[in-house]
Amino acid sequence: MNVSNLSFKNIKELGWIETHRNGRTGVGKTLEDLLGIEENNIDGPDFANYELKAMRTNGGDTQLLTLLTKSPLPNGGNAKLLETYGYISDVYEHKNKVLHSTLSAGHFAQVADTGKSLSIDCSNNKIAIIDNDGKSFAYWTEEILQKAFYKKYPYSMIHVYADSKIGEPKEEFYYHTAYELSEFSFEKLLVQLKEGKVKVDIRIGQYPNGKTHDHGTGFRIQDRALTEIFLNKKILVGSD
Repeated sequence: MNVSNLSFKNIKELGWIETHRNGRTGVGKTLEDLLGIEENNIDGPDFANYELKAMRTNGGDTQLLTLLTKSPLPNGGNAKLLETYGYISDVYEHKNKVLHSTLSAGHFAQVADTGKSLSIDCSNNKIAIIDNDGKSFAYWTEEILQKAFYKKYPYSMIHVYADSKIGEPKEEFYYHTAYELSEFSFEKLLVQLKEGKVKVDIRIGQYPNGKTHDHGTGFRIQDRALTEIFLNKKILVGSD
């Protein structure tokens, strides 16, 4: 089965469609059902050779989509970050250190009550985590992020826009625009980081034995900025 303009055009022609699931994920779940995609947790393409992302065009607050998760370099970088900036959290049964923080470029985020702050520094071929003293213990290179991105998204991405309204009794969607996105651009990712539209979530913890555990250090992007990190954007279905 291949993605075809006709598939998305037919969905658009259906007009307003009642959500198949309540909540934030309803816009994606409903579209998947309409395209005949079975829900699963397999790390692979959603639709034929395409990764599918759907968003509300008038859904209020911008949502953050997880682009990918990737531990920083060098080996042992997470352990050094945890040792230097970690703190004890009462949320977990085992009173070991954690480091949970959402980082932006050009802005320092305070790390709990440690008195320390972290930020993202962007250069031509590297993205680094820095503290308010200018120290850096972890980074990602252009090469490593390119490889990580194409491992997670080996195919093109389809980005679909839907208007939303509160129907009776459920939310309704009108899927009106779809783009095919291809060729991830590290340079464009840097631009979105600098503009604050991409953030880095640090989620490092410890096992009961004290060993460092990365719970999913991830690059997250505002849904409305997703199209801005690709070199190629082809419209499949346009809005009226």
